[in-house]
Amino acid sequence: MPAPDNGPDNDPVSVRLLGTGAADGWPQAFCRCASCGAERAAGRVRGQTAALLDGTVLLDCGPSTPEAATRAGVDLAGVRLLLVTHQHSDHLSPAALMHRGWVTAAPLTVAGPPDAIAAARAWLPEDAPVTWLPVAPGERHHLVGYDVRVLAAAHTTGLGAADAAEAILWDVTTPDGTRVLHATDTGPLPATTVAAARDAAYDVVLLEETFGDRGDLAGEQHLGLAAFAEQVRRLREVGAVTDTTDVVAVHLSHHNPPTPELARRLAAVGARVVDDGTELVPGTVTPRPGGRTLVLGGARSGKSVEAERLVAGEPRVAYVATSGRRDGDAEWAERVALHVERRPAHWRTVETLDLVALLTADVPDEALLVDCLTLWLTGVIDRYGAWEPSAPDHAAAWSAVETEVAALLDAWRGTSRRVVAVSNEVGQGIVPATASGRLFRDAMGRLNAAVAAATEDVRWCVAGRVVTL
Repeated sequence: MPAPDNGPDNDPVSVRLLGTGAADGWPQAFCRCASCGAERAAGRVRGQTAALLDGTVLLDCGPSTPEAATRAGVDLAGVRLLLVTHQHSDHLSPAALMHRGWVTAAPLTVAGPPDAIAAARAWLPEDAPVTWLPVAPGERHHLVGYDVRVLAAAHTTGLGAADAAEAILWDVTTPDGTRVLHATDTGPLPATTVAAARDAAYDVVLLEETFGDRGDLAGEQHLGLAAFAEQVRRLREVGAVTDTTDVVAVHLSHHNPPTPELARRLAAVGARVVDDGTELVPGTVTPRPGGRTLVLGGARSGKSVEAERLVAGEPRVAYVATSGRRDGDAEWAERVALHVERRPAHWRTVETLDLVALLTADVPDEALLVDCLTLWLTGVIDRYGAWEPSAPDHAAAWSAVETEVAALLDAWRGTSRRVVAVSNEVGQGIVPATASGRLFRDAMGRLNAAVAAATEDVRWCVAGRVVTL
């Protein structure tokens, strides 16, 4: 039976995702890219993003939303409150409201930015049983039993007045206290929004992620994967996202990798992707990877990028650079500069070979990213001058190297910190022409094998693809 006009009953909270796609859906009907091809082959289809709370509150309603509800096996007859984020057609279909009016005279409240309200209102007769509520960021309303807060979005439509917000986000608390953040469309969250969400401890966060790795498209109006991770980190930092928050990526487009790879990437920051029609169960969480991770790969295989992704959602990160600066080497300096440039501003950089001290230190909530073990081993061999096997003192020098390796392995096995280490797989190429080269190749292989044996999560990067070992 439809929910009563004054709000839902005491049944468990239902958060139904009617759609998870961007405006043009995914796969895009006119597109033959690899991402669309993979989704078609798997039979996955994503329509325009919308969510239904308790059968009573509809978060956005695009042209495909009514049909999406039917495909999901639910109806919209009990909807008494429509919360619109902005006027773009994939989020607001005035025609859907008109169609509703053909079959029911049940009351409905429609809230959203002033220009969106005006656009929808023009489709209905003046005597329609609809309460129109233009809102602005910072406002709070009690509507059909729900506590509704209006938050600012980093998104514009070009359809509203210059002095009014054209897009907003919704912070909704259900009668039983379940709290949901509906955050689409938006670029990087405004500081006022993050501040307003402090200590919210949301049960569900629906956060847009439109452009995947297309940094040339993602920007001030929408999020890609890197910016998505950063917003999750910011929300976690202020207690809006906690270890019990279900973070779900929505507004997905074909600029993303296919769903299995997208799911893997999102899991690194404690988020997930679900199919259209999924009913979320508050309390369902995607745990962030913990413990130790070793990322292996050859030159330019994507191993450093993968390692950086794995800690992108951590509130604090110490980036451990084992390379040193190599004064006078311009090409090396350029390489280092590129690495520094892509690190987030809140990461701290530690240039050291003393990994044991870092692994054994008690620094709460700070992850370690070690890049890389190959240069660490190089530095240790340099320290003891142990490169030449034919040198008279090589046995003693190499014994010192092995002592440091043993200490590193002990610290690695015993660490309680979240740590991600990068290392090169150097034994799959040309056999080194020198004795010192062969010595290093063998030592690096042994070190990688020993670290991997003491690691919960080992990943191998090949041509930018990641394989779990």
